[in-house]
Amino acid sequence: MHRPPRLFALAVFLLTIWQSLLIAIPAEAHSGSSAPPPPGIQIPSLTHGQMAVIARYRGEIIDLARRQTVTDPTFRRLYNHGNLQYTYCLWGLMPGSLGDEESPFNECSHAYLATAKALLTYMATMPAATRQAKALISDIDADMVRGGASWILCQYSGEAFSTGAVVEPRWRDMFFHLPSLAVVLATTAALMTAAWSIFGARRVRAV
Repeated sequence: MHRPPRLFALAVFLLTIWQSLLIAIPAEAHSGSSAPPPPGIQIPSLTHGQMAVIARYRGEIIDLARRQTVTDPTFRRLYNHGNLQYTYCLWGLMPGSLGDEESPFNECSHAYLATAKALLTYMATMPAATRQAKALISDIDADMVRGGASWILCQYSGEAFSTGAVVEPRWRDMFFHLPSLAVVLATTAALMTAAWSIFGARRVRAV
């Protein structure tokens, strides 16, 4: 049975993280909202409500960015940083990463979505993208007003980000966040079952 590449990558990534956690738990790369952002392009914060709206439009933002043929260093840094941050946040696949403030993936979700918003804002200044970017901004603003997005806050709503650092999930908190822990355990079990099926079948054929 063919498995989607992204889900397989998630499984491998989670297994690697699980193994690392059993050995040592390093300090997170970003220490939280009390620390100033490191050098790089500064990225304004998002409220919790704004984050939910940007998440619905992220695909369109990235699609518009991919269509740009004339770019500059600022555009590329925002685009590449956002994709890297999205990967670190396991492509938004972990349960509760957007809506659950207690999720170890909530802060990094703020980071990649804030970067997506900053990228869209920058594209509005680029001659080839300005019309489409401004139209998208108008749609997003309308959604935010309808949902009162600016008023829905959480502990990361005031946190500014930067292309100079990646915000990692709070790996140690995965042990205490049941939805995340359940995914890790289920993925690990699935990988072990798949490995047993593959190598077990080969052993039987060899015999």
